Amino acid sequence: MGGPSLKLSNALAFVLFLAAAAPSAAQPPAGSAGGSLTVSKPPNQRLDGIAATVNNQVVLQSDVEEQLYLFLMNAQATDVDSSTVDTLRTQILNKLIDEKLILSEAQRQGVTVPDAEVNRQAQEALKDAKARYENAAAFQEALRKENLTEDKLLQKFQDEARRAALVQRLVSKQITRRQPSPAEAEAYFKTNKDKFPKVPAEVRLSVIQIPASPDSNVDRQVKARAEAVRKRVIGGEKFAKVAADVSDDEGSKRSGGDLGYMLRGQMDPEFERAVFTRKLNTVGPLVRTVYGWHVLEVLDRDTVRTRAGRDSLDKEGLPLVEAHVRHILLRVPLTDDDVERSRALASKVRAEAVSGKDFGALAKKHSRYSGPHSDDGDIGFLPMTTLQPTIRSGLDTVQVGGISDVLVNQAGFNIFRVTERKAARDYELDEIRDELPGVVSEMQFREKLEEWVKGLRAKAHIQINKS
Repeated sequence: MGGPSLKLSNALAFVLFLAAAAPSAAQPPAGSAGGSLTVSKPPNQRLDGIAATVNNQVVLQSDVEEQLYLFLMNAQATDVDSSTVDTLRTQILNKLIDEKLILSEAQRQGVTVPDAEVNRQAQEALKDAKARYENAAAFQEALRKENLTEDKLLQKFQDEARRAALVQRLVSKQITRRQPSPAEAEAYFKTNKDKFPKVPAEVRLSVIQIPASPDSNVDRQVKARAEAVRKRVIGGEKFAKVAADVSDDEGSKRSGGDLGYMLRGQMDPEFERAVFTRKLNTVGPLVRTVYGWHVLEVLDRDTVRTRAGRDSLDKEGLPLVEAHVRHILLRVPLTDDDVERSRALASKVRAEAVSGKDFGALAKKHSRYSGPHSDDGDIGFLPMTTLQPTIRSGLDTVQVGGISDVLVNQAGFNIFRVTERKAARDYELDEIRDELPGVVSEMQFREKLEEWVKGLRAKAHIQINKS
């Protein structure tokens, strides 16, 4: 469609089920292994038809494919083999069947949801859908392409909100959550270790990152424009108005450049460095990232609080700090020649590394990686599950001491050296002791939920159509 999708998530609210059945979405780490991906429609799209019959209700194949598409998009999975896709499709179909069973049981038990609650959630969803578009005309054009009107879209959101709320209400009614004591949680862990996830495999990497660089004259021109924009702001013009006038960040310009609250690890390293060191409510020097030149203002910094009002802590036991940020972005355009020039340099540098030239010396000379690293390009251990899928698959077959192919992500062209690997392993009790009661509570809830749904399945007539 060329813009944000209007497709609905379907009411499979029950994110519990889908999350339990499907692989977790890999999140890109900060720095070279990060970056968002554009996900196309999932492979093996089928013509619409009936995927399954549940008593007298049907599950459409189009509903299954839509959920599959959304899962792959959220997981940033662009290169998935057909057997994995088929497995996901089967899991999603089963969860949609479960949803039908629960909704039928909710109707049988007379569970209802107030219209006011449904309408409130639907209106919020509609507002969010509109906010993804540059203006009202773009939103209406998207509706037209989907053969929808605003009223029809609102009705779809209402239907989805009602189904989701019914599922949640009935599940809450049928299954009671209980927080075990620390001793009970430890006993459960010791006797059910096979049910717990493992510590992910880790890999220690060194990187040479070569971003696709624009012509230096073009970069200087954009920087000069950004400096002029900065002077407008410090000269007294409203930041929000200037952002709406000139920012190239379509996602934030509609809200005056406001990016909301952001945590460490969610930003480009140079941007993050400025966000957590700048004086509040002042517009400092320009910041250059892989996206372009930024006029930046930090509105607030504060610790993230738990529901009990205590500071949340990071892995090192330090208070977790978030910052409220707004920015104006001026992108630096890249030409095909710029990209190919950087690609050729990356290929040349990789060939030198493979031939035996010192990787650290090559990193010092060529790498523009801006995340934490040593002089020789060492970025330390990273869990394999946190790597962007294309990066992870490119590293899977590289032996310790080996050099990867040139791997591409949003930050540029990357050559990795694998210096050490740690296999996946079981968690030790001391590593998760504090979190264990909450984790065990969730696991026991899921077990009860699955048993209850098995009972619903046993009483139902379910026919899955083979294709």
